[in-house]
Amino acid sequence: MKALIIALFVTFAGLSASAQTKPQQKTTKQQTVIKDKVVEIACGECKFKMEGKSCDLAVRIDSKPYFVDGKKIDDFGDAHDEKHGFCNVISKAKVTGEIVNNRFNAKSIALINDKN
Repeated sequence: MKALIIALFVTFAGLSASAQTKPQQKTTKQQTVIKDKVVEIACGECKFKMEGKSCDLAVRIDSKPYFVDGKKIDDFGDAHDEKHGFCNVISKAKVTGEIVNNRFNAKSIALINDKN
């Protein structure tokens, strides 16, 4: 009987110790490389209805919008220009960069001139 109690105690202690030890989780950042892809570009808040505090540049890739890092909304002219400003129109651009943690890190952005 004493042997059974000791065996149960050892088993319980081992299970208890292993339950408290969690395997280490790697924090990996999700990233997707984008190369020379034609996308929509505009103000994330004004045109893509993204949550934010001010007018910020965003691209929509495969129907999903991403805020842009590495370029600013006014790098392409006045964002509030009535005819071409990103707060008023959605344009097209050819982009290269990476999507990292739900943001687009731009290496290059070239606007595509629509002849409309």
